[in-house]
Amino acid sequence: MTWRSPLALVRDALRGQRARENELRSLESNLPYEGLEKGKQPNRYFPSNGIKTTKYSLLFFIPMNLYEQFHRLANLYFVGLVILNFIPEVNAFQPEIALIPICVILSLTAMKDAWEDFRRYQSDRKLNNMPCFIYSRKEKQFVERHWKDVRVGDFVKVVCNEIIPADLLLLYTSDPNGVCHIETANLDGETNLKQRTAVSGHPEFEPESFNGILVCEKPNNNLNHFKGYVEKPDKQKVGAGIESLLLRGCTVRNTDHAVGFVVYAGRETKSMLNNSGPRYKRSKLERRLNIDVLFCVILLFTMCLIGALGHYLWLNAMPVVPPYLVPPTSGQLDRPSLTSFYMFFTMIILLQILIPISLYVSIELVKIGQIFFITNDIDLYDEETDSRIQCKALNITEDLGQIEYIFSDKTGTLTENKMVFRRCSIMGTEYPHKENDGKLFQKISRTSSGSLSHSQKTDAYLDFFLALAICNTVVVSMATTKRRRVSAHLMRNAGGIFKFCKRNPKRHRTFTEDSEENFQPSGQTEGVDTTGLQPCSPHPPSLSDEPALTSDNLRYEAESPDEAALVYAAKAYGFTLLSRTPDSVSVRLPSGEVLDFEVLDTLTFDSNRKRMSVLVRHPITKEYVLYTKGADFAIMELLGTPYAGNGNKKNIATVTQRHLDCYAKEGLRTLCIAKKVVSEAVYKRWSVDRKNAMAAIENRERLVMDTAVQLEKNLTLLGATGIEDRLQENVPDTIQALREAGIKVWVLTGDKPETAVNIGYACGLLEDEDLVINMAAVFQITCTNILDCTLEEVRRYNADPRNVDTTQNMSLVIDGLTLDKALSPDLLDRFVALVKHCRAVLCCRVTPLQKSRVVKVIREKLKVMTLAVGDGANDVNMIQAADIGIGISGQEGMQAVMASDFAISRFKHLKKLLLVHGHWCYTRLANMIIYFFYKNVAYVNLLFWYQFFCGFSATAMIDYWLMIFFNLFFTSVPPIMFGLMDKDISAEMLLGVPELYKTGQGEGDYRFTTFWVSILDAFYQSLVCFFVPYFVYQDSDIDMFTFGTPMNTSALFIILMHLSIEIKSWTVVHWIIMLGSVALYFIVTLAYSAVCVTCNPPSNPYWILQSQMEDPMFYLICILSTVVALLPRYRVCHSLNSPLQVTSHSPSPIAVKLLQRSAMRISSSSRGSMPLAHTTSSTSRGQFSPMRPSIILLTARPKYRWVTGVSSQKKGSNSSSYK
Repeated sequence: MTWRSPLALVRDALRGQRARENELRSLESNLPYEGLEKGKQPNRYFPSNGIKTTKYSLLFFIPMNLYEQFHRLANLYFVGLVILNFIPEVNAFQPEIALIPICVILSLTAMKDAWEDFRRYQSDRKLNNMPCFIYSRKEKQFVERHWKDVRVGDFVKVVCNEIIPADLLLLYTSDPNGVCHIETANLDGETNLKQRTAVSGHPEFEPESFNGILVCEKPNNNLNHFKGYVEKPDKQKVGAGIESLLLRGCTVRNTDHAVGFVVYAGRETKSMLNNSGPRYKRSKLERRLNIDVLFCVILLFTMCLIGALGHYLWLNAMPVVPPYLVPPTSGQLDRPSLTSFYMFFTMIILLQILIPISLYVSIELVKIGQIFFITNDIDLYDEETDSRIQCKALNITEDLGQIEYIFSDKTGTLTENKMVFRRCSIMGTEYPHKENDGKLFQKISRTSSGSLSHSQKTDAYLDFFLALAICNTVVVSMATTKRRRVSAHLMRNAGGIFKFCKRNPKRHRTFTEDSEENFQPSGQTEGVDTTGLQPCSPHPPSLSDEPALTSDNLRYEAESPDEAALVYAAKAYGFTLLSRTPDSVSVRLPSGEVLDFEVLDTLTFDSNRKRMSVLVRHPITKEYVLYTKGADFAIMELLGTPYAGNGNKKNIATVTQRHLDCYAKEGLRTLCIAKKVVSEAVYKRWSVDRKNAMAAIENRERLVMDTAVQLEKNLTLLGATGIEDRLQENVPDTIQALREAGIKVWVLTGDKPETAVNIGYACGLLEDEDLVINMAAVFQITCTNILDCTLEEVRRYNADPRNVDTTQNMSLVIDGLTLDKALSPDLLDRFVALVKHCRAVLCCRVTPLQKSRVVKVIREKLKVMTLAVGDGANDVNMIQAADIGIGISGQEGMQAVMASDFAISRFKHLKKLLLVHGHWCYTRLANMIIYFFYKNVAYVNLLFWYQFFCGFSATAMIDYWLMIFFNLFFTSVPPIMFGLMDKDISAEMLLGVPELYKTGQGEGDYRFTTFWVSILDAFYQSLVCFFVPYFVYQDSDIDMFTFGTPMNTSALFIILMHLSIEIKSWTVVHWIIMLGSVALYFIVTLAYSAVCVTCNPPSNPYWILQSQMEDPMFYLICILSTVVALLPRYRVCHSLNSPLQVTSHSPSPIAVKLLQRSAMRISSSSRGSMPLAHTTSSTSRGQFSPMRPSIILLTARPKYRWVTGVSSQKKGSNSSSYK
């Protein structure tokens, strides 16, 4: 290796930094430079594929770990006191003793960090040494190397069932169509196969023949986007996107081998950039705790200031210098003012335990235990998906008990997201599946009988079902061909390697034909082959080896259940999707004839366009046909010429829209189907623009979307579909319980308002007696008037003396367009003021960004604790914006789960998670923290009271070792046990009476008054504990430790008995720990008193406790001090708990609550029979008085009372129910 000057090394480092930070990268092949030194490699500035996730090194572990721990201010505080104790002028006791507590805490934390880092090191070493194949120009073949040897610019070969070692641009596959199938379960949890297409279309590929330059964007953590292009020597650019990128951590499936060019390696790969570890959030309780720690610091400084001032006055009050004040080496005593100044710091050292040193460690231990109990709750386990709850944010478990607002998605969260095709409308004719499917079959069979003629090529029914079969991204595979899997041993290695995204097996989104009669696809779980690797032939299988294609052995793997439902619907009517490649798609007609369409381009779905399209060349007519499906509003505004020979397009669109409205009111998900015939000239011009957009780097997303919008114009409407999505189990019961718990539930969905309202009634979010305000405003001024008038009605209602102690049963339905106006700066405060009075809000047609904006506005404006729950990628922004984000592992992949703090499999699990575990976690931790402060204040005050009788000289009447042992060992475990296992209320009562959850909302149990009452109680108990022995031993000649030992023992009994009063549910563990703490105290103290002869000169606690235990006065002091100190606490707790006691003479609270609910149902049913006009204007039921005439402009719309811009509605008895 040649020597390089330091200046050259610095210059090279700066160049490397600039190269890595550039927005664009130019990558070359490493093959021409093979064997040269690193300085001559073209891609030398980019990191290698070896990873290092460890935080420490063996040599620098201690200093780096201490630096990490000293980021916590509490540790700095105690280290500062230790250093202060080494100063002779201010030390309170032996400096070595002061080191023990902080050393124990730092050592325990360091041991935990070292173990975690060692596990990371083992994982890194296993990963970096995994084998892979890299092409070598010298050996003219792929040679086996390790993952850590991979470099950017290398050519890597991956084979079937192999994990991809780096982010590769796919250049060649063994598939003749250039397709590689991968499984991304290690990244996003999705087990359905995904297709990746090779950039190079050559049938044979040699790495040495690759002479282009790859230009790509700099690394980012977006798993769904990649921008780049390959520039050939002739300056021709070939665009490359995410569809050609093989991501590190994915597994190759059903493809014998593939070759890729390394784009990103090591820490720059997308999987590693997403490996951020557990999310860290500060809980509301932790923020409150930091404030109270500050109060304790102020209290400590006040006590030390009193001590310093008292010492100054004591010194000045002495007529002569007493003989026990020994002067320093100078021979003269310091001035009283200087001595008092020193005494201030000495008192800080003496009273330092007022700040609980072990509190933060105890909180971490308690939270780990709480997470263990939550994840192992059998009621939160879903047998269907074989998954349990996941806790990914370790610091906010107690926030689960303080939620005030829940923001929920609809599809996949409240519903199953298992789609069932129910209805369709074709050219204005409606065909319900069960009633009229025979008529539709006859229509299709007449159309497709015999060979496809030129006149039938334009049949609307044919085009409609061809669009259902073609316009999607469904992957077709053989149901008889088992997916080739990796062996159990390799899977175990992979699971350890990618442990950051390890999770329980989830529902596979591989749809099989469960019931062709209902067109209902269902997930089918595949097991892992544990016998070994399935053999992968090095050659593609011949056509003769493949089983015959029949309708029964096809399996469809879709990225969304909607697509699978439509494909199975088309198949049920005879239009069977047989195969799909990047360039072609084959469909068999009911007549048996197979049409092979050439796929020219696929315009994928995005949240802005709300639609997707597929451009194909018709195999018979050779026309360029664009098939489009999407949301009704996104298709209807793009309609152009009507279908050939079918009359007025306006009539068809009007009738179809009427059908769509009916579908929505029945709770069905709706889609519109359209087509367009594109001329060859238009296609060629558009194709050039499309290629340029795909090859662009800057503004690529916008350019690609512009080309899609450019083509998706003047569409011809074919029809619409209605797909049913059933509610999940127990959703209405869960929402009802959450509302009774004082939690307001909002639903944010992209569905139509009619669909959202129908599901709102079905799930219990909206009730029959609710007044539902439908806000729909096109203009800003309209939205302003709506808000002003509605708020005025709210004020009039509240001002009416007849409405005292009543609540308004008001709900709000608002669409995305109106929501944008309501969230504008001018109307934001008025909108927030309105929704405060709504007990339910449904936001329809909202985008992902609107979802997150709503959550942020409510959280910041109302200062409330928020929870967001969703299952799809469109819910990620909302989940991350809330105080607690919960992802549901369902049919829409794992993006929501990966971004969440907690992951559940069913919406119903929210009920127990919040009402039981949330309540327990919050009350346990809040009470434990308050007890910690009480314990330390009560004990340190014993030393403070003693200063009034020793001249404020910072003398302690308890041995220093026993003082340290008291907080470190004798009283440290019971509070942790209290925070882990106490149950103030049983799970059955919390579920039966959800109103009990309200105790944690707002300020909750951990309030300002609660904290200071506990501090005052600690002062009182310390006074009793100090002055009872003081008055007993007054005028006696006992020594200092004989006076302090019964006081120390009484303090132990008082503190532990105080905790016994607080404990609501006793178990064997409670008894063992409480009695064990007492036994440990006596054993350690007796042993220490027996061996400590000269360990603490000049006053040694030798045989003190033994002598005390022979004196009956010792027992009298302990009993009397404990009873007098705890009597007020016992009386208060007994009076507070008495209403919750269940005796044989009084009904249980659950029974009382059920009787109250029954009475409320009877009362509401009797009033619910009133006419709508009377119900709406009734003030006794908490409804609005009639709206102002200026805005009540009723129109003839069924089921709802619509208003211009705003409407109020009542659900009538004739409204359709949601299945």
